[in-house]
Amino acid sequence: MTDSTDKSVSSNRKQPNLIIIHTDEHNFRTLSCYQKLLTEDQAFVWGKGNNSKTPNIDKLADEGAISTSYYCASPVCTPSRASLVTGLYPQATGAPKNGLHIREDIPTFATILRDHGYSTSYVGKWHLAGHDKYTFGIKYKAGFEDNRFMMRGGHAPYFHIKDGKVKGIGDKAAAKLPQEEVIHLTDYFTDKTIEILERDKDKPFALMLSIPDPHTPDYAKPPYNTMYKDLEIKSPKTMASEYIAVKPSWAGGMANPDNNEAIGKKAFVKEKEALKQYFGMVSHIDDSVGRILQFLEDHHLTENTIVVFTSDHGDMFFEHNRRNKGVPYEASARIPFVIRYPNKIPAGKVINTAYTNVDFTPTILSLMDVDTDASFHGLDTSDDFTNTKKEVNSDRITYFAKSGGWWVAGVNDRYKLVIDKNEAPYLFDLEKDPDELINFYRAPEYAEIAKSMQIELFKLLKQYDEPGLKMSKPFITK
Repeated sequence: MTDSTDKSVSSNRKQPNLIIIHTDEHNFRTLSCYQKLLTEDQAFVWGKGNNSKTPNIDKLADEGAISTSYYCASPVCTPSRASLVTGLYPQATGAPKNGLHIREDIPTFATILRDHGYSTSYVGKWHLAGHDKYTFGIKYKAGFEDNRFMMRGGHAPYFHIKDGKVKGIGDKAAAKLPQEEVIHLTDYFTDKTIEILERDKDKPFALMLSIPDPHTPDYAKPPYNTMYKDLEIKSPKTMASEYIAVKPSWAGGMANPDNNEAIGKKAFVKEKEALKQYFGMVSHIDDSVGRILQFLEDHHLTENTIVVFTSDHGDMFFEHNRRNKGVPYEASARIPFVIRYPNKIPAGKVINTAYTNVDFTPTILSLMDVDTDASFHGLDTSDDFTNTKKEVNSDRITYFAKSGGWWVAGVNDRYKLVIDKNEAPYLFDLEKDPDELINFYRAPEYAEIAKSMQIELFKLLKQYDEPGLKMSKPFITK
């Protein structure tokens, strides 16, 4: 499907609205709705009580559903975002690596909703049109008809806006400028979101807000920068030297001064302050979510508007002695996903079935009762959200992979099998070993689990033409 402007209104019935609030490099543990579902040691891996609070995002989870095993298709910005909007694995989107452009001949949920009469808008970081930072005017809209505020990329905390020109700047430069010329990116994009909602509130709308935080450079604007200053941050259990020494090669982040993903003892002192700023950014985001929810409430749009909160990937933040993403560990690849739709989704649902964001587009279109002839790799999982069960469980196996072909990971709601070109397979039992320290692959009592996970994983790799792992045959457990 090309980016045409033809519209065909589907029917006269009341169409649900859609708002997607999408963050960048967001560790799922920093949402207090997830902390409530985790054991204490997993909710507070940085020391007892050390975490951020997110009452507005919690409200979405309490009044809707929260997914506990939701993964990105690949734990890197561009491929994950491409999969979210298309329902396809990265290799089919044209954008399997950072900086690439999404294909213009495939549908997105936005092209489909646009063609069903929706006003479609995108605000914030796009990262599917090259590497440029703080630039707008993206020609291919991917179905988002109002893409005036679609930014190619960048994570500077502030915009300097003068004479109609927008420039990304750091906090030190911002402090030297007139206050009226400076605005934080989270505030700027939230303001633009509310302006568009005001414009479109009387017609069916679909809007995606992509906030560039809490990505590095780990700066929270005042007063969020001091909100967590008194926390005594502790190193996670998995940062201990005895665990670092036996990590698999795909884990990276070894204590090597030449590896900027690694965290040495001296660096950790500085990194602890970065985590406090990260918590502050999360609270800033949560307050921005609150502003949007208040707008919906004020204009009587709550009941008929689907609100989704999710991210493109996580951030390790010291676990297994590394930062950022790109590895199959939970803190990197597992992402937050909460959704509220009072007209269809019962409040207080907890969904433990494993999904990836490849499932997002077919699921959201089904929730919205929007028909399409488009084909997706992901599944329509909408029944999990709309049925009357308070807790949804299944053994469904899905997979995600590292762009570039280093590893693939098959997951269900308990087990994770990681297969790498240069490493023996790793099987994690996330129930018994949530820290992901023990390889159960060769354990006799896990032989059947390893075999069944492996067989299903290779079926999926073949089905979706996954290029990430070229092997003559799968490993076989003994």
